[in-house]
Amino acid sequence: MEALQLVSTVGGMALAGIGGLMVITNPGQNDYEHYATDALTEYLKQEVCPQAPEQLGGFLRSYCKTLIDTGRPHIEQVIANKTIRQNYLLFSVYETELSLPSPVPSYEFGTIGAFQQFYTYEAQEF
Repeated sequence: MEALQLVSTVGGMALAGIGGLMVITNPGQNDYEHYATDALTEYLKQEVCPQAPEQLGGFLRSYCKTLIDTGRPHIEQVIANKTIRQNYLLFSVYETELSLPSPVPSYEFGTIGAFQQFYTYEAQEF
């Protein structure tokens, strides 16, 4: 009986410690905005820039990455305005809906933030 009580006490303390750690390391809205901006700009550079039309003498394709870097503050602002955060204390759920001009498709993202990390569990193109 004493061993069971000891295991229960240690297990309870471990759960309380993990819960406290999760509360302390639950990332905030600004952390998510930086994460989402980094992920979106990388996607645009890797997937969209190579597909840019060769119109205008290849101008758009040649300067695509520079244009994305220049527009980074605006991208972050769009993400900030289009994100809804649901804070569950131990973790947060972020839902972002991005409607961008052509040739970039519109997307909905679902992301969980916990332990100062982000895990995107849904990325739907529409």
